Amino acid sequence: MSDRTENQPMRIWSPDSDYLEDRPVTNEVPVAIEYNCVTFAVMMASPNDLTDFAYGFSLTEGIIKAEKDIIYAQIKKAPNGLVAAIEINAKAFNNLEKYNRALSGRTGCGLCGVDKLEQAVKPLGKIISNFKVKAKQVHKSMQGIKSHQRLNKETGALHAAAFVNEDGQIIAVREDVGRHNALDKLIGHLMRKKIDPTKGCALITSRCSFEMVQKCAIIGIPVIAAVSATTGLAIDLAKQAGISIIAFARKGSMNIVTDTENRII
Repeated sequence: MSDRTENQPMRIWSPDSDYLEDRPVTNEVPVAIEYNCVTFAVMMASPNDLTDFAYGFSLTEGIIKAEKDIIYAQIKKAPNGLVAAIEINAKAFNNLEKYNRALSGRTGCGLCGVDKLEQAVKPLGKIISNFKVKAKQVHKSMQGIKSHQRLNKETGALHAAAFVNEDGQIIAVREDVGRHNALDKLIGHLMRKKIDPTKGCALITSRCSFEMVQKCAIIGIPVIAAVSATTGLAIDLAKQAGISIIAFARKGSMNIVTDTENRII
């Protein structure tokens, strides 16, 4: 058992039995995000793939524009949690002046600490992508995501975000107690491995809220398939960015909510 999960004693009750047993539970820890030794935010997150999280969070928060803006990122232990110590170039560091983000973020919170309305809903550019995918292929990939959720299989408490390439292969999965964090981890992985985000789709085991659309738009992912619902604002932003949203992608069916670029065939 790693520090990502731990065993806890529990009383297991059913109509036919009642007994004590140790069961695994997932951990979540405070992660202080520091840029050039200045604390920007404290987020609650799962303590796995945090370097990916540092890169993805930095991009989707608008601190950096590309991977090259980060000089290095190091995850360090602290007395009460972890620190993502990120060194960024001078141009990126100047972007911090746009923020007054001093509050802590709850698990997966995308807006905690943001004090300006324009920081909440950002204007999105149109994604340039020729990516098209068969609805049948997306549905099949979503059914296969569970087999890639290693940590969730142990505890049942984590969201996942996955990237599916043009051939329908799930090539990357990231897990976290927070759905925003899971997607940021995935985005960070795509950046670090130089995987073209415009040539695939994102699968998320949560609802597709507007923040999830914003994150995908920023890096250029043209299709999002969610296991749960979407929202009106998410649909509006998806149309603005040319992102196709699939909601309620479950065993029996799925809803193709918006597909202005005819990406779902």
